[in-house]
Amino acid sequence: MTVYFIGAGPGAPDLITIRGRDLIAKCPVCLYAGSLVPEGVIAFAPEGALIKDTAPMNLDEIIEDINTAHKDGKDVARVHSGDPCLYGSVAEQMRRLDQLGIDYEVVPGVSAYAAASAVIQKELTLPEVSQSIILTRTAMKSSAMPNNEDLDTFGKSGATLAIHLSVRNLKHVQETLTPHYGEDCPVVIAYRVTWPDELIIRCTLKDVREKAREAKITRTALILVGHVLADDKDFIDSKLYDPDFVHVLRLGKDKKKAAAVEHEANVPGGLD
Repeated sequence: MTVYFIGAGPGAPDLITIRGRDLIAKCPVCLYAGSLVPEGVIAFAPEGALIKDTAPMNLDEIIEDINTAHKDGKDVARVHSGDPCLYGSVAEQMRRLDQLGIDYEVVPGVSAYAAASAVIQKELTLPEVSQSIILTRTAMKSSAMPNNEDLDTFGKSGATLAIHLSVRNLKHVQETLTPHYGEDCPVVIAYRVTWPDELIIRCTLKDVREKAREAKITRTALILVGHVLADDKDFIDSKLYDPDFVHVLRLGKDKKKAAAVEHEANVPGGLD
């Protein structure tokens, strides 16, 4: 018996991994994280499976259901939204399973920030603009943030920020980041990205609160902040495909010519 912690992806059922889909389809028990996991993903569960929404349950109750399945020898699909490694509270579940001697595996999923960047067709790492992405949140009613993991500290880096669970804390986001990024810094609010009711709001730090208020967004939204989000196309090309950039899989111009000559010389009649 095994518990599979499966990342359902950001919302669209066809964005779940093949492994995740196939595991859900074979598990006789499916415990999923409420409204954050679409019905289309749960529909992969086999006929007759026990399907249970864990949103109203506490940790003890969830572990009790898993332990019951364990005693019955039934595999469990424990389905979380996005990727289980980000704000999924899977560590505490795995700790309990370790204590009970129950086997488990983790199946990654597409994260909201990756889905959002795809939807808006933006690369989050541009040469000489930003080469780092910081995934974070702000502290409100949830667990406190560790020391030095605050927006002011992260803002000083100038990195691209993917701020989770913070759409109700936009005043703090705006006031903290504006001194570091400038009020004209692009912001994207991605509400329920890849769901049928997805809403993408492009704005700036100056008007982010106003735009969120107008759209009446109060939950289930990711905030992207950074100059990589600008419409400006005037950024330099990376070295990756630069014709003068040589690496183990690509020869320089001179070596390519030499290799071509050598190849032609080895072909019968090639240099005739």
